[in-house]
Amino acid sequence: MRIFPWLPLVLLLVLLLAACDIQPPTPLPTLTPTPISTATATIDWFPVTNTPTPVPTFTRTPTPDLRPNVGAVVVEDDFSSEEEWVLTSAEDYNIAIANGHLTMVLSRPEWFIFTTRTEPLLDDFYAEITASPNLCSGEDEYGLIVRTSPASVHYRFAVSCDGRAKVTRVSHNSARVIIPWTRNPAIPALAPSSSRLAVWANGQDIRFFVNGEYLFSIVDTVLLEGTIGAFVRTSGDTPVSVNYSDLGIRRVTP
Repeated sequence: MRIFPWLPLVLLLVLLLAACDIQPPTPLPTLTPTPISTATATIDWFPVTNTPTPVPTFTRTPTPDLRPNVGAVVVEDDFSSEEEWVLTSAEDYNIAIANGHLTMVLSRPEWFIFTTRTEPLLDDFYAEITASPNLCSGEDEYGLIVRTSPASVHYRFAVSCDGRAKVTRVSHNSARVIIPWTRNPAIPALAPSSSRLAVWANGQDIRFFVNGEYLFSIVDTVLLEGTIGAFVRTSGDTPVSVNYSDLGIRRVTP
């Protein structure tokens, strides 16, 4: 076999060229592990609490005294005597005192009767009386008359049998309505029934009450003194019958 003398040289050259083409391996990047954060709950040792909305404080306003300066007793009338009252009767009406009552009966249609106490003469006073209608209906009336003069001039505090009240000033056979009909739940709208009627008068100021409830007031300078009485009135052709009892009158001081 023939051996070529230049063959070893060629092999060496091939090895050298191959060595030049081989690149050293690129080192891999060093990965630094990112620490995983451990979430720790923050404890609020002093949590904020909801502040309650304060409830408004209401100051109760005292109810004004609508019957001030009521003083000494002037009259306590239990209707056991006829002496202090003007009593009369006729075919169609009767005014009498019996069994602790002042009884007024009227059968004449659309008519009016009244009676007064002969004394005392009153200027500033507080008066109460119990009125008990036995027969009445609709706009039939009963009630108190105050500051009555010998000429029959007076204020008429009227209560109707359907639960209303009004005030009229009667003067020389004429009547002027000062407070028109006013409905109030304190006034019974039926018969038989019973109510406590009251009038407080001080100078030109006069206030009216039913069963302890204030109804209304007037300011009037026409009548400043007089006696006290009671009345009934028919509004139609049916009779009216009312008993009055337990009249009390007290002085009102300035």
